[in-house]
Amino acid sequence: MPRARGTIDDLDARIIGLLIQDPAIGVLGASRRLGVARGTLQARLDRLAERGVITSFAPHVDPGALGYPVTAFCTLEIRQGRGHGPVIEHLSAIPEVLEAHTITGSGDLLIRVVARDNADLQRVIDLVVDDSHVIRASTAIALATRIEHRTLPLVVAVALPPSPTDAASQSGTALA
Repeated sequence: MPRARGTIDDLDARIIGLLIQDPAIGVLGASRRLGVARGTLQARLDRLAERGVITSFAPHVDPGALGYPVTAFCTLEIRQGRGHGPVIEHLSAIPEVLEAHTITGSGDLLIRVVARDNADLQRVIDLVVDDSHVIRASTAIALATRIEHRTLPLVVAVALPPSPTDAASQSGTALA
């Protein structure tokens, strides 16, 4: 029986965990390390990719190693009426804009940008706000990264079967 979207089992979690810890291992090396057939591992990877659980096999690139050690988060307020499209198109043309998310609250978009130094950050912010649809930007510079972008703890949590306590709380009953 196929698993529901968003669910993974222990083998899926072990495959994902191994690829996160050793991305260069390859399918054959991973199958040997996990003790499963190469075909089984490849089929699992294909299904995980099909379901959108694994979104990329691309390398993780450190902007700091490329000469962009400054990270900042900008909340943008955008002009209403034209949607996010024109602003997203503008931001997509700026290489230092690494992410953009629609948000709730006082702003409309949250973007993550990188820069070579604080003076360069001013240049990047100037590029960001140089669009008639951007009304205002508020920027916070990241002083240190305390937890890198990660998904493995979530993968492990999803793969674990629910405990009896979790099942009881979800059904609204208490354990005796």
